[in-house]
Amino acid sequence: MGLRFETRRSDSPWADAVWTCTSEQVTTMTSVAGVRWGLVFWEQDGRTHAGITGPGTRTGTAPVPEGATFTGIEFAVGTRLRAVPPPALVDGGIPLPGTTRRRFRLDGASWETPGPDDAEALVGSLVRAGVVVRDRLVADVLRGHRPDTSGRTVERRFRAVTGLTRGAVRQIERARTAAELLAAGDPAAEVVAKLGYFDEPHLARALRSYVGRTAGQLREGAGGAIGLDLAQRRTS
Repeated sequence: MGLRFETRRSDSPWADAVWTCTSEQVTTMTSVAGVRWGLVFWEQDGRTHAGITGPGTRTGTAPVPEGATFTGIEFAVGTRLRAVPPPALVDGGIPLPGTTRRRFRLDGASWETPGPDDAEALVGSLVRAGVVVRDRLVADVLRGHRPDTSGRTVERRFRAVTGLTRGAVRQIERARTAAELLAAGDPAAEVVAKLGYFDEPHLARALRSYVGRTAGQLREGAGGAIGLDLAQRRTS
């Protein structure tokens, strides 16, 4: 196996998940569209690296080096970095130079490089320092609240805070949920009904655009390494 990928839910209201990945050999990974920005830290050949990752609007292929270990934090939708315009991160990212095993620099300050067990401690420090901030309107809308403002204003705020439209957020999240359900063994027809797709061809197009897998590949665990922790669904 080329990659060992694991993820867990975060207990911080500012972050959604913490993930780890170990590459056992040189490989390529299918990247999956996602609506969250994040921080990623990795070690290879005795050197430590860090970067900011942005939301992705499409699937793609990414190289993964041999013998690297990764720790990543996915921040909640509605949060953002104070110093980085969210649209600048969409379908891309920013490297953080000068990272060591102990420290990395972000927003003009030095922070402790985290492992998977102290990721939430870093999140808390960034929030308290005002490096990570939240847009309450976007967060409230995501929780189902109806704001006392126009739809156009809400859409502008979504774009400013996430770099994405509300529609894109819904479509990408729905496709990722569909992939998890299919990987867990749910029939495609049930996934269509459960998630409100028009029919199976519409589901297939969404999977092709956002996940890079067919329903059959997800069900069988085929297609190679993928940047989505589907093993948890298969065994839960």
